[in-house]
Amino acid sequence: MKVLVTGGAGFIGRWVVKRLLEEGHDVWVLDNLANGKLENIAELTSRKNLKEFIYADIKDKQIIRDVFTNKYDICYHLAASINVQDSIDDPETTFANDVTGTFNVLEECRKHNTKMVFMSTCMVYDRAMIDTGIDETWRTKPASPYAGSKIAGENMVLSYYHTYELPTVVVRPFNTYGPFQKSSGEGGVVSIFIKKNLRGETLNIYGDGTQTRDLLYVEDCARFVIEAGYSDRVNGQIINAGLGRDISVNDLALLICNDNEKIRHVPHIHPQSEIPRLLCNYTKANNLLGWEPAVSLEEGIRTTTEWISKNDMDK
Repeated sequence: MKVLVTGGAGFIGRWVVKRLLEEGHDVWVLDNLANGKLENIAELTSRKNLKEFIYADIKDKQIIRDVFTNKYDICYHLAASINVQDSIDDPETTFANDVTGTFNVLEECRKHNTKMVFMSTCMVYDRAMIDTGIDETWRTKPASPYAGSKIAGENMVLSYYHTYELPTVVVRPFNTYGPFQKSSGEGGVVSIFIKKNLRGETLNIYGDGTQTRDLLYVEDCARFVIEAGYSDRVNGQIINAGLGRDISVNDLALLICNDNEKIRHVPHIHPQSEIPRLLCNYTKANNLLGWEPAVSLEEGIRTTTEWISKNDMDK
């Protein structure tokens, strides 16, 4: 197939691109490099079926029109503003990227009958303390402009399915981690903790550390995202993916550094957007796609630690 991946030079995007190439599809990558990096896809550029890297912004309607003259079968739409704190400090930029930008891409998908897989987030969910995990029917809560923008994007994408019968699907991966994730600033908690531990630095935990996360290894996430694009059964649906196991941030830090003396609790930078417990129920993905995670948390942390120690120690 002919496939467009917006945000394809980002953390999850590069793994989606890699797998699509391995499965034999012709792939175009669009990214403005606000979050992504060319180094993320450097090893993929020799693949003959990586047709083009397009340096462009999804807010530029004319460029998006031109890009869609290739008439793609699927658009994996991952381009977005992704940081919660950035959305609190500058909600306009997050709205422009995650809502207006999504609309621009969606309109071209409609014109060319291109299926859209829209990358959302588990951050749209309200707090839940249920042991069965959060499924897709759980209530949403826009606790940050980031979450609000993603909910708006989801609703627009699903409206095109109901109004125009455009094949669309909303995917909500839980906390994804692994090689190529940023390990500074508001990067992923796993990669930040690993890098600090390798450097012998203190691991800072926001709040009391009892908040839990369901941590999904990035290659499992990429496989989930791609398979949602392949299946007609999920069209018009919202689908979760996660490990189905949660761990407190305190226990995660201890798992990585194995030393309580290296752990410090600090005031939360955005407590209003904190979700006390994130535990994924991925039954729907299993039923409709046959998907389930293959990489355990311990295995994923080992692999990520090896990658960071070789590639990310000086950044």
